Amino acid sequence: MNQNKIRNVAIIAHVDHGKTTLVDALLKQSHTFRDNQAEMSQTLIMDSMDQEHERGITITAKQTAVFYDGYKINIIDTPGHADFSGEVERTLNMADGVILIVDAQEGPMPQTKFVLQKALGLHLKPVVVINKIDKPAARISEVESEIADLFLELASDESQLNYPIYYAIARDGKAGKTIDLDDDLHVIFESIINDIPAPKIDENEGKGAQLLVAALAADNYLGKYAIGKIVRGKLKKGQAVKILQTEATKNGKIDRIFTYRGLSKEETDEAFAGDIVALTGLADANIGDTVATGDSPEALPTIELEPPTLSIYIGPNTSPLKGKEGEFTTSRQIAERLEKELETNIALKIKPDGLGYKVSGRGELHLSVLIETMRREGYELEAGRPEVVYKEIDGVKCEPVEELTIEVDSEYVGAVSQEMGLRKADLKTQELTTTGSTRFTYEITTAALIGLRNNLLTATKGTVIMSSIPKGYKPADSKYKPERNGALISFETGTSTAYALDAAQARGTLYIPPQAAVYQGMIVGLSNKKDDIDINICREKQLTNMRTHASDGAIQLTPYTQLSLEQCLDFLLDDELLEVTPKNLRLRKRQLDPIKRKRENRA
Repeated sequence: MNQNKIRNVAIIAHVDHGKTTLVDALLKQSHTFRDNQAEMSQTLIMDSMDQEHERGITITAKQTAVFYDGYKINIIDTPGHADFSGEVERTLNMADGVILIVDAQEGPMPQTKFVLQKALGLHLKPVVVINKIDKPAARISEVESEIADLFLELASDESQLNYPIYYAIARDGKAGKTIDLDDDLHVIFESIINDIPAPKIDENEGKGAQLLVAALAADNYLGKYAIGKIVRGKLKKGQAVKILQTEATKNGKIDRIFTYRGLSKEETDEAFAGDIVALTGLADANIGDTVATGDSPEALPTIELEPPTLSIYIGPNTSPLKGKEGEFTTSRQIAERLEKELETNIALKIKPDGLGYKVSGRGELHLSVLIETMRREGYELEAGRPEVVYKEIDGVKCEPVEELTIEVDSEYVGAVSQEMGLRKADLKTQELTTTGSTRFTYEITTAALIGLRNNLLTATKGTVIMSSIPKGYKPADSKYKPERNGALISFETGTSTAYALDAAQARGTLYIPPQAAVYQGMIVGLSNKKDDIDINICREKQLTNMRTHASDGAIQLTPYTQLSLEQCLDFLLDDELLEVTPKNLRLRKRQLDPIKRKRENRA
């Protein structure tokens, strides 16, 4: 296809501003699907993972393509959450322009700034779409001014300050050049064709073809797919290529070439510069490698990523119940799964740590999604408390710092201020929004962010909106020390009873129901006091001939608190672990024996 008839565009935005919804509408209105296809009645078509539907967020970047008025438009749908910014960084390399979506009520948010900074740094042409203009609290003119201020702050040259603005209700598939919207998205399609440049390609075809691998995929039929944009020349089916890696060069042969159309791939015999393709047969190719041809193949610049900020221990389950609920339980199986994850999740870093591995990523959500994915695949493992990844700068130990934005109803301002004060966060701005809520901007260490989301959700009855982006490093001062009440710890191994739980619930909040399998050293609740308490929750009522009204009353148990995976990770202290199986999440002490545990604590 003629390169001038190709457009490569990435959809970028803060979380929940409407990226995937806009892609849905573009797919449907470009007649990619037949009128009777199921996709025409679906929403969030591009979100294919179960966790993406359950959490309501995009986790992995997706590629698709639509055809409009003789043009092929390759669309890259990117995540909006800062924890998955590695997905954004690697896939922006395939784009020549971006559609920046901004909520008409919320305006530019932290992740808006992060993704726009990355796009402008790669000199990608921006198109702005102000979405959700039908919101009752929409403040379109103020949002336009805030976007202009953001571009002034981030632009690296004057040409980046000239960007078109469109208005949309992506949910309804409507957009326009003014707030009087058309009945479809034709202005967005025309903007992509007219405002986004054709792919930048190297005209020197004599030096051979070049493709930078920006993504990987796999299926059971053809194996690994190496996905990227052809920067120079053309690639042919069955062609011999070189895979240029950082430390080595490997030989390969292209088995098949696929281009994109809608949600599917179409096989082709050859592909040309400017197009985004998926290649099979290159088992050694990894993200950041260059696939090249010619006598003197040249490598393209590798993809640079922000470093990880949090790490977590992941290893084989060592509890008394190990091996009973999972299909994959050994250290070797866990290692193989983590190595496989590294192929596509390039923001992760993994290194051996005792029996298991220290896995480093961008944040709690980034790490918890990996653990939840492994759990659903049948893996049984144990995880430790998330820890900050320190960095040495000029001989000084430094810790990561983030810019945190919190928006709450005015009645919860005191609760937020109190919690942030405990975490030694520095307040940068505080302002009232047009909806009457209060928006805070804090500078906070990544260490102090651990567990914050769950605490604020509880304190604000689930109404808080918060997000953060990396802001660099500062000398580690260890001001914030996590505090928590003690744990209720099972003193016996067996099955919990309603009789014992009835007595235990006066001592704190219970995390298990009756008839649950427990073992010595397992955490069954949170104490009302600062110290840990060992309790027997397997005790049964003694049967006697004596009967009284007091002893024969029906047991009234308070419903137990079932913690999510993220809440369990936030709960952990240094001497505790989380047992993760396909069926259960169990909190436990590292040292299960209470006598040895007390001896270690004294030491």
